Amino acid sequence: MATASETESTYEQFLDHVKRLHYVSDAGGVLQWDQQVMMPSGGTPARAKQSSALSTLHHDLLTDDQLGEWLDELEDADLDPEQEAVVREVRRDHERAVKVPADLVERISEASSNALPVWEEAKAEDDFEMYADTLEEMVELRREYAEAIDPDRDPYEVLFEEYEPYLGIDTAEDVLTQLRDELVPLVDDVADSDVTLADPFEGTYDEDDQHALVEEALDTLGYDWDHGRLDTAPHPFSTGTQFDARVTTRFKPDDPMDAIGSTIHEFGHATYTLGLPQEAYGTPLGDNRDLSVHESQSRFWENHIGRSQPFWDLFTDTANEHLGIDATPREFYEAANEVYEDNLIRVEADELTYHMHIVLRFEIERDLIRGDLAVEDVPEVWNDKMEEYLGVRPDTDAEGCLQDIHWTNGALGYFPTYTLGSVLAAQLDHHLREDVGDVDSLVREGDFDPIHDWLTENVHRHGARYETDDLVQEATGESFTADYFLDYADAKYRDLYDC
Repeated sequence: MATASETESTYEQFLDHVKRLHYVSDAGGVLQWDQQVMMPSGGTPARAKQSSALSTLHHDLLTDDQLGEWLDELEDADLDPEQEAVVREVRRDHERAVKVPADLVERISEASSNALPVWEEAKAEDDFEMYADTLEEMVELRREYAEAIDPDRDPYEVLFEEYEPYLGIDTAEDVLTQLRDELVPLVDDVADSDVTLADPFEGTYDEDDQHALVEEALDTLGYDWDHGRLDTAPHPFSTGTQFDARVTTRFKPDDPMDAIGSTIHEFGHATYTLGLPQEAYGTPLGDNRDLSVHESQSRFWENHIGRSQPFWDLFTDTANEHLGIDATPREFYEAANEVYEDNLIRVEADELTYHMHIVLRFEIERDLIRGDLAVEDVPEVWNDKMEEYLGVRPDTDAEGCLQDIHWTNGALGYFPTYTLGSVLAAQLDHHLREDVGDVDSLVREGDFDPIHDWLTENVHRHGARYETDDLVQEATGESFTADYFLDYADAKYRDLYDC
């Protein structure tokens, strides 16, 4: 049995190593941000090699024999709860990583970097065949990755755990099934409603005016510009650390609500990142609790704040000024919550039908990884499922199976976390309102500090100290549940559509 001083020395050496792991990973994140935002298109060959080198270095650090020895020494050591959490998280990552050959990690990283311009060109040319071989390679690599970790388990389940390690694939499937079963009747009732929601937009809106508008939205919500920046990207995203959390958006000339929604969504991700404890940077205690929780923060701000009537009571004058229109708060609120009949694009989807987009992607990527679907059949299967779940059939691959970047990045297993995050956002919103009081009045007054404070206290400051459901218990006093989301959606949309 090691003495207290020996344990302390081992833990300090272990923690120094863990911090180097995080620093290398974060450096890779900056390179990925640059490739999507700033890098000239001709830089891809070099960037692929750079990203691959960092991925290999990270893998080497994570699989280092010395790290395994420290983990063994700390297995039964007398640690405090926070130290135990750090050891738990690193052990999980280490035990998975040691099973994956370094050359496979390098091949996946290089393939992902090389895939980006292929996907961008295929999407621009509306030609899935240009992308098929690239997708085939990525599916094979991710299947090989899953098999290396555990050849005896469902490979899709293994990959899902990369993004949500603790809720379990059964929970994801149950939630997706529950939402599909209970939202479809509501969507049908909305479709049968005689109510037409307001659309105050006509013509096109200058990109500079939209950019100024979304900057004002970030200012209003409390984005910390000293630790962030706003850029554009083909597929909006957020990335960074508690010291540097950047957001991107995009602009559609005829639909300024798209940029507003995308920007507020990415703000939610960034404000979670910025709320992580600075003193714990480089350790799991200063890292996010995986993607379901991360998505809950973006969905909370996008849907429960940005799509709310109180927000538009606050923000309408600003929006009118930048867009040169004269809409009412109610008109903006209705425009933000319209349920679309011809809903082809996930990132443009309304709150209700959005989850059918996730079900579709989940089923396709699951079948690809399991070998139950050939890559060449993806466009047809995609279109069939769109017609079955959403009542609309894409005319092009660009608005169908080429619309998302995730498979290009190798992120197969990621999509269910979007719905899990939306569900958790509603649960957090319910308990926020119980604890803080009149949240609607705070939003109307532009006083977002109590909301930030509650989220930081109950979610952000914990980093990855707790497993997912334990964090939900800590924040809400109960286990993860979809009930609040379903109640919220039913009440909101039956009121909007009088159905």
